[in-house]
Amino acid sequence: MNKKIFLGIVCCLSVLACKKGTEEKSDEIATNSHKQPNVVIVFTDDQGYEDVGCFGSPDIKTPHLDQMASEGVKLTSFYSAQAVCSASRAGLLTGCYPNRIGIHNAFMPDAKIGLNPEETTIADMLKEQGYATAIYGKWHLGDHPDFMPNNQGFDDYFGIPYSNDMWPLHPQQGPIFNFGPLPLYENEKVIDTLTDQSQLTTQITERAVSFIDKNKDNPFFLYVAHPQPHVPLYVSDKFKGKSERGLYGDVIMEIDWSVGQILETLKKNNLDRNTLVIFTSDNGPWLAYGNHAGSADPFREGKGTAWEGGQREPFIAWYPGTLPANKTINTPVMAIDILPTVASITESKLPEKEIDGKNVWPILSGASTETPHEAFFFYYRVNELFGVRYKDWKLYFPHRYRTMDGQEPGKDGLPGEYRFVDMEAIELYNLATDSIESTNVAEENPEVVKTIMAIADEKRKELGDSLTGIEGSENRAPGQVKTED
Repeated sequence: MNKKIFLGIVCCLSVLACKKGTEEKSDEIATNSHKQPNVVIVFTDDQGYEDVGCFGSPDIKTPHLDQMASEGVKLTSFYSAQAVCSASRAGLLTGCYPNRIGIHNAFMPDAKIGLNPEETTIADMLKEQGYATAIYGKWHLGDHPDFMPNNQGFDDYFGIPYSNDMWPLHPQQGPIFNFGPLPLYENEKVIDTLTDQSQLTTQITERAVSFIDKNKDNPFFLYVAHPQPHVPLYVSDKFKGKSERGLYGDVIMEIDWSVGQILETLKKNNLDRNTLVIFTSDNGPWLAYGNHAGSADPFREGKGTAWEGGQREPFIAWYPGTLPANKTINTPVMAIDILPTVASITESKLPEKEIDGKNVWPILSGASTETPHEAFFFYYRVNELFGVRYKDWKLYFPHRYRTMDGQEPGKDGLPGEYRFVDMEAIELYNLATDSIESTNVAEENPEVVKTIMAIADEKRKELGDSLTGIEGSENRAPGQVKTED
């Protein structure tokens, strides 16, 4: 055969083989892009805004979260649904302001109420779409069997039913509290009574990794609700003494490791480009615990307040090839927005009952910088409207709040004592120029105050406000433990 003809045939065959390989790869990508996306939410407890390297921590190393942010989207104005445990979790899982569904404060053990099973959780919504669903970690939405995770859309549960300090080893057991044993559940069965929590982060992570491996060929929703860094602080030996920030930093480093294990497992199973992973926290740091508390810097106050430090949280969304990489977004978003956003990307049906959250996928994807909300509402305690964010403005109504300012902080697991401040008049802050909320500009902006007051009045008609004695017309009852007559 002529040498030139031979080389020509080889060249043509190479081109055809290359083209076939490219077409096959394109078909594979097209197939994967139409597969239902998996959803993973990592939700920590009492973690401050600054307690992640990429959010400014000077002394806590979080390489996996930093990498996650460099490959994804970082929100700098993300708010928890409320500044306390049970309420914030209710808002995340249902897309509702917690007071709409009758959830207030933090439930104690043997609570007679819980998240009403008639409400639709993210797990309920995705289970209808054929998703496998799991929660590993802290539940805290009612410990009666009727309200536990297996009755709220979750196929698999491993963890504790309420906060990790609700046990006989509480430092104030006796004079203030009288807690019973802290149970560790596997689905509906108590498998252990905890006296040491040092392995819990590792156990939760192992369950999460196993769940991903098991469900790699099916769509899944994984909710990793770490009990840490809520006090009491516990860490495994592999991270003990590793941080410049002491025990609190060690705990955050182990949570960062946990996130790394989850991301690595997704990549190993070729699921990284078909999975939305969200990392955030339930509320700000519990400042009374001093060196065992996180930092909300640069924001004001922490957990249990409506100030920015109480509800503005670190937030990272990771979805390689779908969400932009290394993008920082300042548009305000709230935890109530996660359910409708997940509904959008999974083409799920929204709950039949009214919710408050909005689809913020256009914000996460970079298609829009405008919030779909007219305003965000900051309720606390039993249906008390403390504040409203409207555009760049944050207005506070007169109320009593707690502060550690001027107080001796707690140390090594013992809390300091809060003092209480009575806000006697409306206060207004421009977060665009004063994110630390240092200068009240209400008097200089009467029209802004008037506008926000009108918006608040409409919300009071809907959801009520105990501070003003207004009962809402659209509040729903929580689940109630049935008692025999």
